[in-house]
Amino acid sequence: MRGSRVALSVTVKGAASLHLVSGVALLRPEESVFAAMLDGWRDQQVARNLSMLTIAARLRVIRAFADHAGGYPWQWLPQMVDEWSMDLRSVRGLRRSTLRGYQEAVRLFCDYLTDPAYDWAAECQQRFGSHPVQVCHEWNTAVHVQEGEADPAKRAFTVAELQALFDYADEQVTRIRGAGRKGWLPAFRDATLLKVAYGYGLRRTETRMLDVADFGTNPYAAEFGEFGVCHVRHGKARKGSPPKRRSVLTVWPWTAEMLDQWTAEVRPLLAIDSSPALWPSERADRIGLQQINSRLSTYRDALGLGPGLDFHSLRRSYVTHLIEDGWDPLFVQQQVGHEHSSTTAIYTCVSSDFRTRTLRRALDQTLHHALRPTGEIS
Repeated sequence: MRGSRVALSVTVKGAASLHLVSGVALLRPEESVFAAMLDGWRDQQVARNLSMLTIAARLRVIRAFADHAGGYPWQWLPQMVDEWSMDLRSVRGLRRSTLRGYQEAVRLFCDYLTDPAYDWAAECQQRFGSHPVQVCHEWNTAVHVQEGEADPAKRAFTVAELQALFDYADEQVTRIRGAGRKGWLPAFRDATLLKVAYGYGLRRTETRMLDVADFGTNPYAAEFGEFGVCHVRHGKARKGSPPKRRSVLTVWPWTAEMLDQWTAEVRPLLAIDSSPALWPSERADRIGLQQINSRLSTYRDALGLGPGLDFHSLRRSYVTHLIEDGWDPLFVQQQVGHEHSSTTAIYTCVSSDFRTRTLRRALDQTLHHALRPTGEIS
């Protein structure tokens, strides 16, 4: 027996029908439809498991572009992207990578609006007699042509600069405590935090989000005690994925000694009992990113170091100094959590002295082989 055919209606997440009732008169139709578009795009990105911070940033970009264009998505034209990009570069001075990110947000939003599955084009055509189009093309947007796009001023600390930074941070603790002021505890925390970031090659958020429980023993390096390995739980995530975890092995004895002093003697004076954070704050359970940036900037400027040395320079320095000390490049790559060795290579800023020593070794080996008696077996 042949059964009757049942019509199934599937509504796509973020579709116009989920956010508007077709045919219903709206009090302010343009504003209402634009707001519904943004809500629908937000829901679509949530369904893709993207970070809420990423979604919020993209929505801000779309609103800013709409304000600059002076119109709604069904009125946008490619030349509006040209004018907006010119303003971002010439007036606001945005970096190339930032500009490309803004343009990408507009492109993705237009892709969403013009996708037939979401029905926004038909909805706009019915209500306004026009529909959205893609306004971002290869000929009016920035192209990502190379993996590394960092500011050329960004670099690693030299060994001397790094030692000066750490010494200065320690001096502030001594100075503040000697003056009988309470600020010596936060100063001690921040000095230790900078050293830990370098000692494990951590990013800023990875450092900030460390808990006391994120350290453990390494059975193959018992000399480091309870601080033989650092378990990073908030590594840089891929799109739509949770933070990437990795384990970073302790390589320098001073790192374990410093952490032992901080956790056993100093941190209990600053943290509340219920806080698991390795870096507690006087006003919150955990130190903020702005506090971290401010402290490093203050110390850097006091030492007369250039603005190209930022918090990420500590991570660059970790990679560079390990490579200069002869550590295996694959080990270094795994320590910092890079999927590809080419990414680690971008971080490596070996000194001219290191390159000179490497060249000298190569020349000496070549000379040795050239002067070896004929017939001698190597």
